[in-house]
Amino acid sequence: MLLRLHFHPSISVPEDQRLAIALILVMWVSALASSLIDNIPFTATMIPVLINLSQDADVNLPVKPLIYALAMGACLGGNGTLIGASANVVCAGIAEQHGYGFSFVEFFKLGFPMMIMTCMIGMCYLLATHIGLGWNM
Repeated sequence: MLLRLHFHPSISVPEDQRLAIALILVMWVSALASSLIDNIPFTATMIPVLINLSQDADVNLPVKPLIYALAMGACLGGNGTLIGASANVVCAGIAEQHGYGFSFVEFFKLGFPMMIMTCMIGMCYLLATHIGLGWNM
C-alpha cells in the first residue's frame, strides 16, 4: 500500500505550472543529493519514484522530462564535492600520486559554485525545451 499525502488546496500548484515546478524540484534535489552521496545509487533509487509519480492520476506529469531532470541534476550535482562522483575521487588519487593533492574544502570551493552555475544553465535548458517548446513526448 502506497502512502498518500493530502495537502491543503491553498498550497497546491496550478495544473499548468506543475511540470515546471516538478522539473525544478527534481533537478535541484537530485543535484544537491548527488553532491553529498554517490550519484549512481541515488539515480537508481529515484527512477521508480519518478515513474510512480508520473503514473499518479492526481499529479498527471509526463515521465520523460522528469527523468531528464533527474539525470541532469545527478550528473551535474556530482561535480559539487569531492565525494559526489567516482571520477572526482579517482582524479584526486591520481593528482595526489603526482604531487598535486587537494583537500575536500579546496575542491568544494571551486566545484560547488561551478555546480550551481551549470545546474542553473541546465535548469534553463530543461524549462525552455519542456515548457517553452513542449518536448514532453
